[in-house]
Amino acid sequence: MTISSSLNAGVSGLTANASRLATISDNIANSSTYGYKRVNTDFQSMVNARLGGNYSAGGVRATTQRLVDERGPLVSTSNPTDLAVRGRGMIPVAQHVDVLDGNGSSKMLLTTTGSFRADADGYLKTESGLVLLGWPALPDGTVPTFPSDTSDSLAPVQINVNEFVGEPTDAMLISANLPATATESTSVGKIEELSIEYYDNLGKSESIRITFEPTVPATGNSNTWTMVLEDSASGYTTIGEYTLTFDDTRGNGGALASVTQVSGGAYDPVAGTVLVNVAGGPIEVDIGIVGESNGLTQLSDKFAPVEINKNGSPVGNITSIEVDASGFVIALFDSGITRTVYKIPLVDLPNPNGMVSLDRQTYQPSTESGTFFLWNAGEGPTGDIVSYAREESATDVASELTSMIQTQRAYSSNAKVIQTVDEMLQETTNIKR
Repeated sequence: MTISSSLNAGVSGLTANASRLATISDNIANSSTYGYKRVNTDFQSMVNARLGGNYSAGGVRATTQRLVDERGPLVSTSNPTDLAVRGRGMIPVAQHVDVLDGNGSSKMLLTTTGSFRADADGYLKTESGLVLLGWPALPDGTVPTFPSDTSDSLAPVQINVNEFVGEPTDAMLISANLPATATESTSVGKIEELSIEYYDNLGKSESIRITFEPTVPATGNSNTWTMVLEDSASGYTTIGEYTLTFDDTRGNGGALASVTQVSGGAYDPVAGTVLVNVAGGPIEVDIGIVGESNGLTQLSDKFAPVEINKNGSPVGNITSIEVDASGFVIALFDSGITRTVYKIPLVDLPNPNGMVSLDRQTYQPSTESGTFFLWNAGEGPTGDIVSYAREESATDVASELTSMIQTQRAYSSNAKVIQTVDEMLQETTNIKR
């Protein structure tokens, strides 16, 4: 009966608009929720077959979808581990309960923003209990290559704030001027000396003592020096001895002309370095390239150290954590050094809107979302990671309020249809009295 179908259509209209109002209320309620993704309601008509020339109303059906690929604006914060994704991609996280259970790999969930801070166990965690996941770095700060089609290699990001770390010295640069007058026949042959601090494998301070002894000829100038390197860690034992000859020709005067090895590692003419072995291992000492004035020189009448550089650092502990745009989690130490401890990948899927929506603005891959892939941030289709930032809600309150007015009117209209059908049915029953 067409009147009955009209009643059913009106009821389906009420149900559909009630569903739309529910999504609108959810969107408005979460208009200040960081990382919230708007839910959209779409209506689909239902058409019944015509019977005997009479039209039968089919009604309407409502479908909802969370628009995960819609992004809200980014806002600045003061916390270095407040993270947001600028562009495509999502941050992997896990529930804190799963991490504490320790039953194998934690189930990976995805989000687009989070305020992560170290808890009592050092895990970078949000107030809602989401732990940041990443690829762990090796002790030297390098991140090995992990498989990108599985989340099994991801580990909870845990920072040991009580960890002490030092970096041993393995390279030095010496730039100094030796007095040309010291190699004249009238010179007293004064020995010049340098002492350069380095850090051993345990972070202790040691030093290499370098002496430069001029060769004084019977007549004229020799332009030759003997360089001796001694290690304090082994009682100032000689670890290298070299004969240095300097050029005295026009245009190249004062530059190194040759380096002859007496003991220690050989001189590398391409790099301008010698390799000496201190008690803890080898150190590469840069003294300059033959023919260039970028290391040791012999000019004028004064000994002048120009530049002394070395790498390495004393032992220090972590003072803060930062995350760069490529997803590297960097620990900053009070000794001035930095070290990569984790790398946060960005997860991408063919259909982000097909993921399963969970609470706390997290999502789980599903068959509808497609197979996920873990990218280095900024590579492939993914954007980059922004620290000191949060992503605001994707809800536009003005648009939602407008939709609410439309929904209210549509709901009232469907209610009017039901009222009208009721009156028509009443008239039908009044035919026979």
